[in-house]
Amino acid sequence: MQAAASLAGLAMVALLDGHGRISYSTGMKVARATVSDKGQVVIPKALRDRLGIRPGQELEFSDKRGKLVVRKVTAQDPVDRVYGVLQLKRGVDETLRELRGEADAVGHGD
Repeated sequence: MQAAASLAGLAMVALLDGHGRISYSTGMKVARATVSDKGQVVIPKALRDRLGIRPGQELEFSDKRGKLVVRKVTAQDPVDRVYGVLQLKRGVDETLRELRGEADAVGHGD
């Protein structure tokens, strides 16, 4: 059985054999890891280093068409985190007119 994972944009394939052993392939050297009784797997150091996986790094696991997919969880952009939290009582155009003031009838750039 074969499972694919993508960490930090790099493709990685995890091969599962009939004994529950996992080997990782990045198209280069193959490394092997064994799944523990608790379902834990040690990601080989070379892969952790290459993909920037540090202690405490959160990973998300999913199943895509029978393949194991592992992705690094990245911090959410601060702007995305607060986008839409303000509940304005009036529309954006009205708010901007109030902040900027009404345009003068006098020509600009004269």
